[in-house]
Parts: sequence; structure tokens; C-alpha cells
Amino acid sequence: MSHNAIDVIRAKRDGNRLTDAQIDWVIDAYTRGAVADEQMSALAMAIFLNGMTAEETARWTAAMVASGEHLDLSAVTRPTVDKHSTGGVGDKITLPLAPLVAACGAAVPQLSGRGLGHTGGTLDKLESIPGWRANLSTAEITAQLNSVGAVVCAATEGLAPADRKLYALRDVTGTVEAIPLIASSIMSKKIAEGAQSLVLDVKSGTGAFMKTEADARRLAEALVAIGKANGLNISALLTDMSVPLGRAVGNAVEVAESVEVLKGNGPADVTELTIALAREMLALAGVDTDPAPVLASGQAYETWSRMISAQGGNPEAPLPTPAHVHLVEAQEDGVLAELDAYAVGVAAWRLGAGRARKEDPVQHAAGILCHAKPGDRVTKGQPLLELHTNTEDAIPAALAALDGGYRIAESAPETKPLLLDTLRG
Repeated sequence: MSHNAIDVIRAKRDGNRLTDAQIDWVIDAYTRGAVADEQMSALAMAIFLNGMTAEETARWTAAMVASGEHLDLSAVTRPTVDKHSTGGVGDKITLPLAPLVAACGAAVPQLSGRGLGHTGGTLDKLESIPGWRANLSTAEITAQLNSVGAVVCAATEGLAPADRKLYALRDVTGTVEAIPLIASSIMSKKIAEGAQSLVLDVKSGTGAFMKTEADARRLAEALVAIGKANGLNISALLTDMSVPLGRAVGNAVEVAESVEVLKGNGPADVTELTIALAREMLALAGVDTDPAPVLASGQAYETWSRMISAQGGNPEAPLPTPAHVHLVEAQEDGVLAELDAYAVGVAAWRLGAGRARKEDPVQHAAGILCHAKPGDRVTKGQPLLELHTNTEDAIPAALAALDGGYRIAESAPETKPLLLDTLRG
């Protein structure tokens, strides 16, 4: 049966369910260039306004997976399990998590991305390490999974090319927030990576893409449904992102904090989330090992060192340090009642830790150290935040971003739990 873009657009514009054949055709035709950007823009807006059923979203995802390569991990001898976070501020969890899960006996093929806006990118952080390289061939990925058990690298160009095209289009047409399109974008890449199991870390709060827990739950439910429909073992943790994770936000500073977690000295919240995600990943992979004692033993740090070395990095090399450091001090005695994740994320971005456009460079030494977190008692003149940058002129813009982003009060605030819920497929 022949199809055309106008009929597909009209069907979704009028609130109808797209057929499997329509979905397969429009994704394939758009990837090949037979459907124009303006036509796909109209369809994306129709989806944004009228939504998609779970079945439509699963089929849309499968069609995007079929638009490119599927990473073949059949030669990996361990059970494969991956993790995906929807992004946040200070979210360096992949760095300690991948080697921890590998040290417990599973294989972690973590194909990661770069930061854009106030959320950091895992590859940007790891590229702070001298010599480390992000681009690996499929053969190198497979060999490293068998020898080390974990790999964190860039996705190959051939994985889900339809998603790459559609993501760029959504960014400039006001359709980024459509949950079916968010969910299919995330899951098409993850399914194409070829892991048998997947754990999602879906964040809510000011520093997250989904600002409310209700929206985060809707996204998590959509992601889990797509995974189940496409044969994945899948679950999702709902976690809070109203406060930065840990005390480091940026690139090199987050690597340093991750190493501390692996050595048993990291911040409590980063350690808690790392262990919670590791437990969920190991359960899905069928590995009966408690990750907490493995982390405490130092085995995960040894795996980290092997993982970094395998990709050309020197795990013992000094990390980049900033040319300029600026302290933000408490203006009064009291308790730090608020530290807004979004404000801190934007400030770190303006210092050079992130990028406004995909082609922008990042400063590996840029970032922020949080010397106090909500609930900590502070005194007037005590450092609250330590700003790192190589561009001194960037400091005023970072300070402007932090204006109103923290508050000192007389008493400690009510604390929100880091782990809000778990959704299992």
C-alpha cells in the first residue's frame, strides 16, 4: 500500500491512531529525505497536541531503531545491562555505576552523550581525563565488555539515525516536550545499543527536564511500556533533582567526586543512588550480588581504572584545574534551606562547563563545588559555592544565574527523599 505524508499528518491532526504501516513508512521516508522537514514538523506538532497511544509509541520507537544499525552484543559473555538518566545537575552517576555493576559480574555497554544547556554530558566529564577517547568501534566495545565488563563511549553514527534527525527538528519547532517523542527518542537509542536489560533514572524537580513528579511518572510509564513492547527487561527509578547531586557540578570536578565514591569517600546522596541503581541493574541481569560491599571493597575502583586505561586514559593523571576561582560566601548565620539545582546548573554552564549549541567546546576545568547543601548550618563569611572557570569574564553571568538560587533560614528545611518510587515492567 502506498502512503503519503499529507495523509499521515491529517490522520494525527484529526486525532486518529496511526497504523503500523503509516508509522513505518513515515519514519523510513523521513530518514531517506523523501518526507520534508516541514512535513515532519507538522506531524510532530500534531503528535504534541494529540498524543499517541502506547502501541503507536512502541511502533514509532521500533521504526526509529530499524532506521539504522543494531549493535550486536551476542559475543559478550556476561549478561548485558544498561542505565539511562533523563539528565540533571551534578548527575555523574554513570561514572561510578558502570564499573560497580561490572565488578559485580554484569556487562555495562553505556553509550552516552554530551551536555547541552544546564545538564552535563557524561562524555564531556570523561574527556577531562588525559588521553581518554570516546569513539570506539563495535569490535572494541565488545572486546572491552568481555575483558573489563564496562564501556562508556559515544554512540556510533549508524544507531537510530531517524532519531538524530527528528531530535534536531523538534528542538527548533517547539515539540521537544511531547512525551511520546521524548520516550521514543530515548528508547530508540537504547534498544539499538543491544543490551538485554535497561534501568531508567527518571528525574523530577527544578534541575530536571520534567519539573513535576507527575510528569516524570508519565514519562517513566511511557518508557517502561516501550521497553516491554520491544522485548527489554526494564524498570525505572523516579528520583529527585531539585538539589544538585553530590557537591561537584561540571566536568573534571565530577570525575574527581566519582573517584571518591569509588574509593568509599563520596557524598552520601551519590553513593545512595549509585547503589540503588546498581541493585536494580543486577536484579534485571539476573546477577545475585549485593553491590554495597563490592563498592566498599575497592573492586569497583579497580574496574574503573581498567575501564579508563582501556580507552587510552590515564586514571592516575592530574585533572585540569581552573585559571580562576571565585567564592560565594554566606551573608548571614543560619541553615542553608534551599540550593536550586537549575540555578547551579545554569551557573556552571555559564562558567564554561556546558554548551549552548552542539558544536560549542566545553572547559574541562569549569564547574562549581557546593561547600554546603540544604540542611547544613552555615556562618556569615563561610564559603557556600566555589566557582571554577578559565574565563574570568564569565563569573558575573554565573553569579547572576545564582541570584535567588539559594536561601539561608533559621531552621532546617523538610528534606525530600532522593528515591521517590520504582516502576517495574
